[in-house]
Amino acid sequence: MTDVDAQAAETNIGDLRQQSTLKYQSRSGLRYFLRRFAGETPLNVLALGIITVFIFLSIFGRLLAPYDPIVPDIANKLAPPSAAHWLGTDELGRDILSRVLTGTRISLGIATMILSIAITAGVLIGAVAGYVGGWVDEVLMRITDIFLAFPALILAMGIAASLGRDLKNVIIALTLVYWPWYARLIRGQVLMIRERDFVEAAHAIGMRPSRVLLRHILPNTMAPIIVQATVDVGYAVLATAGLSFIGLGAQPPSPEWGTMIAGARAYFRVAWWYMTFPGIALTLTVIGFNLLGDGLRDYFDPRTRLR
Repeated sequence: MTDVDAQAAETNIGDLRQQSTLKYQSRSGLRYFLRRFAGETPLNVLALGIITVFIFLSIFGRLLAPYDPIVPDIANKLAPPSAAHWLGTDELGRDILSRVLTGTRISLGIATMILSIAITAGVLIGAVAGYVGGWVDEVLMRITDIFLAFPALILAMGIAASLGRDLKNVIIALTLVYWPWYARLIRGQVLMIRERDFVEAAHAIGMRPSRVLLRHILPNTMAPIIVQATVDVGYAVLATAGLSFIGLGAQPPSPEWGTMIAGARAYFRVAWWYMTFPGIALTLTVIGFNLLGDGLRDYFDPRTRLR
């Protein structure tokens, strides 16, 4: 074996060792997080359990649904819970369990899409405003204040109503409502972090401003973003269901939870199960993400990490 081949082999071995070390550290970090997070309070375990179940149902719920959630079955309309229909049926004979399972993907999928766009836009605007400062900060923050001047749900209703009754318009409306909160959050974090010594040191060695922002400042703002986003998932699910409930979001026969609850209003006295089970699914989702957000906030708090 030549010296070149030996050197190449040593390089490959070194790369493999480094990859193995990184994978081990990643697994160890995940185990440490789960052990510490779950051990702080039983509510954290409950939150993880609820979120895990609903994420699983959002992926496989349609496959687990025993009936078609859209096709009517008039012969079984408003049937109470039974062995054939565990959660009963609606006014068209559609299985409530199948519609709730299918609606999980719609509700969580829409919430994820809304927050992904809102966080991306908010982080970009807030980071630029906080890091550049001056007139750029003033212009961006005054635009942000315009959106924050209105109650969030009222603004979302107005935007959705003006765009038309459709689930895509609900996504646009709620995205426009949520991004200013992340812009404000990130701007405050950037203003605080940019004055620290390690950022000054990065500037002193001639590092480009964009690299300083992306490499040293933004990674240190991730904890509050994660906490806020986790809580906002539940709020986004609730807001989407609320807009669908008043007829601005998903339209029948969509199995979205808000649409199901809206359709059940007329039958509540004769078919209690029709409204109850979609409402329970919505409530558990919001509670789960709120508990998870509270737990993550405590986990990332340095005062609790020192205990």
